[in-house]
Amino acid sequence: MCDVNDQEELSKYTRRDFGTWAASAGVLAVLPGVANAVAVTEREVTITTPDGTCDAYFVAPSSGSAPGVLVWPDVFGLRPAFKQMGRRLAESGYSVLVVNPFYRQKKAPTAAQGGQTPIEEVRPLMQALTPAMHLSDGKTFVSWLDTQPQVDKTKKIGTTGYCMGGPIAVRTATVAPDRVGAVASFHGAAMVTPAPDSPHRLVGQTQARYLIAIAENDDTKEPEAKNALRAALESAKRPAEVEVYPAAHGWCPPDSRVYDAAQADRAWARLLATLNSGLA
Repeated sequence: MCDVNDQEELSKYTRRDFGTWAASAGVLAVLPGVANAVAVTEREVTITTPDGTCDAYFVAPSSGSAPGVLVWPDVFGLRPAFKQMGRRLAESGYSVLVVNPFYRQKKAPTAAQGGQTPIEEVRPLMQALTPAMHLSDGKTFVSWLDTQPQVDKTKKIGTTGYCMGGPIAVRTATVAPDRVGAVASFHGAAMVTPAPDSPHRLVGQTQARYLIAIAENDDTKEPEAKNALRAALESAKRPAEVEVYPAAHGWCPPDSRVYDAAQADRAWARLLATLNSGLA
């Protein structure tokens, strides 16, 4: 999977798909509305962790309770694009927490230009995180969701990750296997590695349904990764959908240089289907 270092490859897709992304002019694309959207209430929250305090965004239906979903942003962190995505998910009937994964180093926004920020400016933030931090944070944030009255504790929790968030979503499912019922990774980075704790080796420690959406250029670079993921999920007997999308790494967030509205909406529909099945 993409290690988010290949800016030349991303720029190649940018030129090819120039007409598909409004973000090239610094504009945050507006996501499609939700049919029969529920009214939601949103707020900035601060969550105490073993390593400090995490700034995050919480948005949920304005009445009643709903299944919780934990969202791990990409390398550009918590920002308006991910708040928009979180709100859209809440309007679909979920109580959504979008976290700042870099809270140990910097409060959000951590990327000055959102998805347009040069990767060199944010790479050190990502490199400072460790799998142990992923595990600790995942456990903390799932527990925090379970303290919220807007979260239906009779339902499982879902977690989604974008780019570097893909592996973190898998690790979250390992520390709360009895609570996490669905995991979704979109253009996940380093989902298959030689390391003993590679995400694909961890799925057997979880009880979740999986959606793994792989970028076309990531698959070109690592064509065997999808097969390794499928084999691991099949061995673990986890229900899963692993698919290569005809889009570039980073295609989902609406401020991305390679945002692909059509493929992002297709991925969104599969996310809703996965959550609907996994959180029942």
